[in-house]
This record gives sequence, structure tokens and C-alpha cells, in this order.
Amino acid sequence: MRTATTRFETANASRYLQQLCKHFAHKVAVEYDSQTGKAQLPPGPASLAADAQGLSIEVSGPDDDGLKKAKFIIEDHLLRFAHREQPAPLNWSV
Repeated sequence: MRTATTRFETANASRYLQQLCKHFAHKVAVEYDSQTGKAQLPPGPASLAADAQGLSIEVSGPDDDGLKKAKFIIEDHLLRFAHREQPAPLNWSV
């Protein structure tokens, strides 16, 4: 399993975490509260953690392609939900 992490600095981390998890819950298993979330994305699990300064994200995939898909799913949705903040693309660490 391959894993990647990123951090999105925002004062709205809890809001975005909950919005992402509510959205994903329409299609996959999700557990979340205002500070942490887990979503069973098709490529692999995603974990989110919100604090006062931002949102930390970890995604996994079975191989490079799966990891790329997992990163895309999270980043695409988060950047759309946070459009008012005019976010830059996320910087992922593998």
C-alpha cells in the first residue's frame, strides 16, 4: 500500500472535513466528527484531521495509480469546496 500526506492551511478545516465526509458518505463508508474523519475511497482509505490552523490529510492506494486516484479525489473535492479561499494545488509528500 502506498501512502501520501498533505496539509491545507485554513481556518475552516473542520467545516471542510465535515463537508468532504458528508459528500463521500453518499458512495462509500465514512466515519467522522468535527475533528477527524475516515473515508473508504475506492483506491484506498483517506484520513483527515482538523485543527485551528488547517486540515491534515493522508490517503492510500494499492500502487502508484491507485495513490494518484486517491490524491485526485481528495484534492479535486477539497479545492472545489474551498473555492472562496482561492487555494493553490496541494503539495503532497509520499
